[in-house]
Amino acid sequence: MHIAVVGLSHKTAPVEIREKLSIPEPQTEGAIAHLLSYPSIEEVTVLSTCNRLEIYIVTQESEQGIREVTQFLSEHSKLPVMSLRPHLFILLHEDAVMHLMRVSAGLDSLVLGEGQIMAQVKTTHKIGQQYKGIKTVLNKLFKQAITAGKRVRSETSIGTGAVSISSAAVELAQMKVQNLAAVRVAIVGAGKMSRLLVQHLVSKGAGEICILNRSIAKAEELAKQFSACNIQIETLDKMMQVINVSDLIFTSTSATEPILDRSKLELILEPTRPLMLFDISVPRNVDSNVNELNNVQAFNVDDLKAVVAQNQESRRQMAQEAVSILEQEVEAFDIWWRSLETVSTISSLRNKIETIREQELEKALSRLGSEFGEKHQEVIEALTRGIVNKILHDPMVQLRAQQDVEARRHCMQTLQKLFNLDAEEQYS
Repeated sequence: MHIAVVGLSHKTAPVEIREKLSIPEPQTEGAIAHLLSYPSIEEVTVLSTCNRLEIYIVTQESEQGIREVTQFLSEHSKLPVMSLRPHLFILLHEDAVMHLMRVSAGLDSLVLGEGQIMAQVKTTHKIGQQYKGIKTVLNKLFKQAITAGKRVRSETSIGTGAVSISSAAVELAQMKVQNLAAVRVAIVGAGKMSRLLVQHLVSKGAGEICILNRSIAKAEELAKQFSACNIQIETLDKMMQVINVSDLIFTSTSATEPILDRSKLELILEPTRPLMLFDISVPRNVDSNVNELNNVQAFNVDDLKAVVAQNQESRRQMAQEAVSILEQEVEAFDIWWRSLETVSTISSLRNKIETIREQELEKALSRLGSEFGEKHQEVIEALTRGIVNKILHDPMVQLRAQQDVEARRHCMQTLQKLFNLDAEEQYS
């Protein structure tokens, strides 16, 4: 059995490619079911965020499993495999394990140390279980990765400062306009990313904010969390009117096609009035052609790299501290993984002893005769099971505890020989 991850991220693919590969949460069940239908894939889950799409698999044949995932990605994105392949990364076993640890800890994020990715890893784990893609191996891997992420955040200071796409977007806006208190801000969308936008805008002094959303109730719920601030609420059908009187626009919706483009903006904007748009959605909410308009500037998630670069140097030392923690967690997972090869030997030993117990119990009960009561039979049944469990307990514990690979395999071979077991390794 092998662990592999196939994916792409802000490091390997531009937003134009990433948005074609994005798998929204409502589509995850179908994606997992499709991937499980391939003959080489035994476990699978999908991590899809604005900056990455990663598919984690457990497979009998690494090369075949990777080919099947690549084929799925090509079909999903409608991009030929040859066009897609340059943007993909492929990692096997220990590299795949370390990668997920780094992702969970925020070390692979656009904003180093960002905290939102931890929740996304947890959601990926939960959804993978819900849709039967995650079984024994990926369950253990994701639990270990979540533990690693928590340790990094509690044992280092990597999570301080601007640690989300939303905060980076606000920092970029502040760099462009200097004084956020002097401008009118509109936010399209009322989800988690928008909540973070409001939080960071308020912390930077923004005074006039309007939230536009399809559901007024959801927008009002968001505004209540910042009741001390001047936040207005409007429905999406008022979007162009609000944009016409705003200076900064942030978009964060789940729309799969652009909701703003040049043709819509040029109908309402005066040629000399400046406007800045910050699109933190993938797929993008703002078409790149809006930049063709005079005095209009649009920034997407890839443009946030400039903001991130300013904080990068101060976080590098923290990242080094985090790596040593992740190495410990990778080692812990590797010890568990290697212990799986003992499963077949332990199972064969228990089955053989249990067969002997049942046969001998049946002989004993037949000699005792029919007058021997059912209650007495239950007592003897429990007695013999207890004896078997106690005899097997120490050998099983010691076999699983062997961390040295050769020592563990020697123990398994000895057991197989002494008890004449027919056990095959299930994991390698």
